[in-house]
Amino acid sequence: MHPDPPGLVAALERIKTLHPVTIDLSLDRIERLLADLGSPHLRVPPVIHVAGTNGKGSVVAMMRAVLEASSYRVHVYTSPHLVSFTERIRLCGSLVDQALLTDLISYVEHVNGDAPITFFEMITAVAYQAFAQVPADVLLLETGLGGRLDATNVVPHPCATVLTPISMDHMGYLGNSLSAIAGEKAAIMKSGTPCISAAQSPDAESVIKKIAAERGVTVAWQGTDWTIEDDPFGTVRYADANTEWSVPRPTLPGPHQIGNLGLALATLARGPFAIPAFGLRAGMRDVEWPARLQKLTEGPLASSLPQIWDLWLDGGHNPSAGAALASWLAQDPSSTIAICGMMAGKDNQGFLEPLASHISTLITVPIPGHDGSASENDLAVCAKDVGFSDVIPCEGLDDALAVAQTKITDQRGRFLVCGSLYLAGEVLKTHR
Repeated sequence: MHPDPPGLVAALERIKTLHPVTIDLSLDRIERLLADLGSPHLRVPPVIHVAGTNGKGSVVAMMRAVLEASSYRVHVYTSPHLVSFTERIRLCGSLVDQALLTDLISYVEHVNGDAPITFFEMITAVAYQAFAQVPADVLLLETGLGGRLDATNVVPHPCATVLTPISMDHMGYLGNSLSAIAGEKAAIMKSGTPCISAAQSPDAESVIKKIAAERGVTVAWQGTDWTIEDDPFGTVRYADANTEWSVPRPTLPGPHQIGNLGLALATLARGPFAIPAFGLRAGMRDVEWPARLQKLTEGPLASSLPQIWDLWLDGGHNPSAGAALASWLAQDPSSTIAICGMMAGKDNQGFLEPLASHISTLITVPIPGHDGSASENDLAVCAKDVGFSDVIPCEGLDDALAVAQTKITDQRGRFLVCGSLYLAGEVLKTHR
């Protein structure tokens, strides 16, 4: 994966100027632009629309891996990206060509003219234009923020909707209660379209059931309509009223990925797909989702560590992600040194608190190139407040890496870079 060329970077920078704020949730602008483009969102392959707080990308990655291993042609739309903007759009198994993406942006920009539209709305219109031009069997569509007013929520009849676990995040845009946030995300449900949901908190479940009843949607609930169980021998068993699958544990590490796998399998079991046993096995072997508990074995940083130390990268950034990361760390008591960078305005305390007892040294950094980053000192104060004993603020990633090297012992351990996907992207750009 290569960084974006100057022409693509310039095109992306241009469309950032078309609206005074980055996030302004609405469907009016995207619907107007799509109509001017000839409604490409109505000419895309059957859509599986995914919303939720945590696990959206992993669920999409697992569905993609199984479907592609089963010989289906799969389009994918996800966000954000880590190294290249092309990561957001996959056409039949490959990242969109950089030159093609640049041309598509120029065309959609020309059609839009000077009309106000946000960056994400413009890129979503570009994605629909690409998906409509290339034949495929299915489009896996991940929401950007929320659901009800997210730019992806314009497909009138998806073949399925998926709700991953819903928790507190983006409160400034989605509401200050779990019920409000669940209402925004559950609004991707469409009448006559099945919805597959993870187990939810009581408040979120109540809202989802209310909206489903109003729209005539049947929800397949984890634990009631389908189950997923992990055994000690590396096998995961999925079951519902009509399907039983036994698959290898996915290559994505962490106990939370078993629930994500259940969502993926429950969705595929209810879709218009024939999934052979070899597709399930190959999908679990081949699935990848960068910067979600990703083990790095190559590059300058990995090669600088002793052989008995592992290098891990994770971009989870809310309290639920912190809890999932802590659960994974608890499986192995090895010493952990972590570098953490977070965006300001997030619940950084909620993310860090479950990690305090699992990380021996925490080094805090600002995220390079992001004005909205929390400062290293503010993040260090937050970490100390929730119980970290050894916290070292550093002004940059290189300084943090140098400090981390002094903390490495001759005992087996882990080196973890965590916090923000933007920080993970910087590590992948420079240390892989």
